[in-house]
Amino acid sequence: MEGIRKIDWYISKKFITTFFLSLLLIIVIVIIFDLSEKIDYFVKNEAPLKAIVFDYYANYIPYLVNMFASLFVFITVIFFTSRMAANSEIIAILSCGVSFHRMMVPYIVTAALIGLFSLGLNLYVIPKSNATRVEFEAKFIKRHNSYNLRNIHYQISPGTFVYIESFSRWNNTAYKFTIEDMDGHRLLRKVSAESAAWDTTMDGWHLRKVITRDYTSGLKDNVRYQDQVDTVIALKIKDLFNNEKTVETLTIGQLNELIATQRMRGDANVMYAAIERQRRLTMPFSAIILTIIGVSLSARKRRGGIGWNIGIGIGLAFSYIFFLRMSEMFVYTDTLPPGIALWLPNLLFTVVAAFLYRRACK
Repeated sequence: MEGIRKIDWYISKKFITTFFLSLLLIIVIVIIFDLSEKIDYFVKNEAPLKAIVFDYYANYIPYLVNMFASLFVFITVIFFTSRMAANSEIIAILSCGVSFHRMMVPYIVTAALIGLFSLGLNLYVIPKSNATRVEFEAKFIKRHNSYNLRNIHYQISPGTFVYIESFSRWNNTAYKFTIEDMDGHRLLRKVSAESAAWDTTMDGWHLRKVITRDYTSGLKDNVRYQDQVDTVIALKIKDLFNNEKTVETLTIGQLNELIATQRMRGDANVMYAAIERQRRLTMPFSAIILTIIGVSLSARKRRGGIGWNIGIGIGLAFSYIFFLRMSEMFVYTDTLPPGIALWLPNLLFTVVAAFLYRRACK
């Protein structure tokens, strides 16, 4: 029993040490390339050094750790397990009466711990760090002074719809602004405004040249003309700009709330939030799946050395990333729902892992 515990500790120590060292190396390389790419923006927009270090890069590191975690779990397992096989360490372990299934225990436990670490980053750490990082990017890297949105149609609450023909970010004003109150298929009230400017002091809209029509059950309708009207409705200016960057800054609770609101409104941007939620849950599980594949591929000693195993491992790792990106395209094209599309790569590679594991046990 003591010998088995030493083997568990030995494998887990190699796994964790190799994983974090390789991850640290790739993060340093990525930061160097990112700095060389963005240094012109920093200089041009006069970004303070303190903000660059603490607001941007300090909050960029958790994002990078999580992004590369699954990939480097796989490469790490391939690398140090191939080394163990080349040095006949695995043969020695199996010769001591330890089964292949038992040898997998420290691999699975360590991969599960890394998966939990990644899940914790996804749910609690990264959304907060992304909020600061995205704010920095908007201010010093990707500054959009003005752009227009067109033909926005939302259900802001049951039976209440808002239509905006165009919106200008330059002056935070919506043009051809319409609010409709419906009772089933019957129109009860319609408010049409030439323009609606967002007012931050009242957290509402300042409508100009307003026509209000109250539709009665009879033939006569009540029509009122007003030069200006202030209104507070369940539509904020931030709701118009929810995209893939916005959802990265939300906690899981805020993300679920946004998805429910956007689905009620019929907002097409709901796909960004739905993809982000599923991505946060699927990525940690991939660490265990890729670990099983990695051990199954590299546990046998090969004549060609570890180079062949590393080559196969990198190929499978990038194929996983490719399938993950392809699965997002299924959501964008409305081919599959996010709950199926984002889990599809994990399901596919689970089948591959089961096949390779059964083969490795023989």
